[in-house]
Formats: sequence, C-alpha cells, structure tokens
Amino acid sequence: MIAFLGFGFAATFGVFLAPMSSELGWGRETFSLSVGVQALVWGFSQPIAGAIADRYGTARVLAFGAICAGIGFALRGMTTDPIAFILTGILVGAGTGAASFPIVIGALGKIVSPERRSFILGLGTAAASLGMFVAAPTATMMISAIGWQTALIAIGFSFTLILPFLIFIARASKPTASGSSAGDFGRALSIAFTDRSYLCLFFGFFVCGFHVAFIQTHLPAFVVDLGLAASIGAWSLALIGLFNIAGSFLSGWSGQKYSKKGVLSGIYFVRALVIAAFILVPVSEVTVLIFSALMGLLWLSTVPLTMGLVAQTQGLKFFSTLAGLVFLSHQTGGFVGAWLGGRIYDVTQDYTPMWWAAVVLGLLAALIHLPIREEPGALARAELSSNS
Repeated sequence: MIAFLGFGFAATFGVFLAPMSSELGWGRETFSLSVGVQALVWGFSQPIAGAIADRYGTARVLAFGAICAGIGFALRGMTTDPIAFILTGILVGAGTGAASFPIVIGALGKIVSPERRSFILGLGTAAASLGMFVAAPTATMMISAIGWQTALIAIGFSFTLILPFLIFIARASKPTASGSSAGDFGRALSIAFTDRSYLCLFFGFFVCGFHVAFIQTHLPAFVVDLGLAASIGAWSLALIGLFNIAGSFLSGWSGQKYSKKGVLSGIYFVRALVIAAFILVPVSEVTVLIFSALMGLLWLSTVPLTMGLVAQTQGLKFFSTLAGLVFLSHQTGGFVGAWLGGRIYDVTQDYTPMWWAAVVLGLLAALIHLPIREEPGALARAELSSNS
C-alpha cells in the first residue's frame, strides 16, 4: 500500500506539463528542471534514507518522506513563480526518496527468503505500478474538474494516507545494521565499489532512470504536440503502469528461474528496439498505446532484478544503503532525461534527438550488465562468515 500511494502521482507528474506551461507561459525547461531536481534529490536522499533504515528501522524514514513529499506537492499548487516551482523539486525529491517504493522493497527484501526474494521485490514494484495506473487518469480528471492548482494540493494531502500503514511496517521491518559505526558503512561502500558486479549495476541503472524520467515527463506533451487528445497522453502513462504490473511479476519470477543479468540485458535491448520502432513508424493513437503497453512490460521490470542482484552479490546487512546508491545512479539518469528533454525541445521544438539517445543508451546498458558475476562478493562473503 505504501508503494502504491508513494509512487503513483510522483511518477505521473508529467500530465501537468502541458496545462501548467501553457497557462503560466513557461518554456518546457522550467517544468522539466523541477522534475529533474526532484529526480536528483530523490537519488541523493535515497542512500541516506537507506542508511537510516538499515540502522534505525524503516517506519520513521517513511513518515518523514510522506510528510515532506506532501508539503512539496501542495506548494507546487500554490506557486506561480518559476524559481519557487523549480525549488519545490527539492522537497518532493527528498520526500519521495524516503517514502517511495525503493525503501519499501528494501524492507520487503530483508524479511523473505533468498529463494523468494526476486518475486517479492517484483510484487512491491507491481504495487507501485498500480499506483501509476490509477494516478495518471485521476490527475487528468482532477485537472479538468478542479484545475491544476487544486489538483496538486489534493495530491499533497494524499501522501498523509501513508501514515496509518507505518504501524505495520514498524512491527515487520527491523534494523539490519544497528550498532554499526560510520566507519563500518564506509568500509562497506569501499568494498562494494571495488566489486565489478556492483559497478555494472550502478552504471547500468543510470540508463533506466534516463528512459523512465524522459518518457513519463515528456510523453504526454509529445502526444499533445502531435495533435492527439491530452487524455491519450494520460492513458499512455496509465497503460505503462498497468502493463508494468505484469512486467514486474514476470521479471520477479524470471529472476528465480533464469540468470538475472541475462534477463536484465534482454530488457534493455528490447527497450531500445521498442523505442526505435516507435519513432520510425507514423505516430497515431494506436501506436502510442501499443508503445505504452510494450514499455510498461519493460518499465520497472529492471528493479527487482537489479535489487535482487545487489542483495545476492553484496549481502543484506547494508542492503538499503547500497541499493540506495544504485538508485542514486538511476535518479541521476532521471535528472538528465527529464531536464535535457525540456531543454532540447525549447531549443529545437523537437524531441527526436532524445528518442535516439534513449535507443543508444538502451543498447549500451544491454552490454554493461553482461560482465556481472552472479555470486556473493567480498561484502556478502564477510557477512556469511560472521553469521556462521
């Protein structure tokens, strides 16, 4: 439920781009920069939130995040100043970094057996995707019914719905690195960043963030630019969320049956093919919806496999911290994808260079994941040794 509530509106905020930019007279770079700042702050806050969760438990991290993200979204509905709007990305990014699905699936990953871990991580990711499916058309309907300002304030209040569920999180999710010093965390990081497998996961996840942030921020406006209805843009994001439910389950299941790195490489390769096909064929309502469904199957299906490999190669003691750092790379890619999309559009009035950049990066990511060794690294072996 927390993954469902904490991710949906943050992931579908792109439906506000066209109406806000049009009404306020902004170029698309202003909106895109706010989303980019949100992605980057989300990324930087993720390992910090993960370290706090490892040492003190998950519930208080989620509480802070829910309140912070809620305030940030509400402020977005109250400001018409572009600088203030860009700065709200700091609040929303810090909040979603502490209250979104990476922290939730980190907690899930610690309380299930290794044999079931990738499937359960897929379940948590699917819950986040269901939030995306519900949020996109809901936000569009609210914009039409009550205006974008009131809609954003209402979205801010929706984050308070997370708070009652923290009672159950506090009971289930216990610290795994309580008593560890700053030096222990530092040593864990130095060991992880000398592990080839961890580095491949770190740099490969940048590409996922680039794809996700560019598409979820700019696809609705891209659709409107082509003369299609705004509702098609909203439903394109909703379809991505809907089909990603199936993609996340399939990804989690395949991670139990097949090589995780092989499946990851395949996902990025197919992403590149789907994006290339989308920009090479004439765009219509049908092709937009088909593209959204196919991208949905591939959307966050990288998450259970990537996080499963972090746990498998680095162990669980510092899992939330190390998974958070990998997610920082994802969100750095998100910043580039969201901001650069708006910048290039304002300069050229065309998204084509961004689409082709997404294709090239997808092919590169398919290659980056191949050298991963799917066995415990030095950090995981040390944890196994101390436990035995």
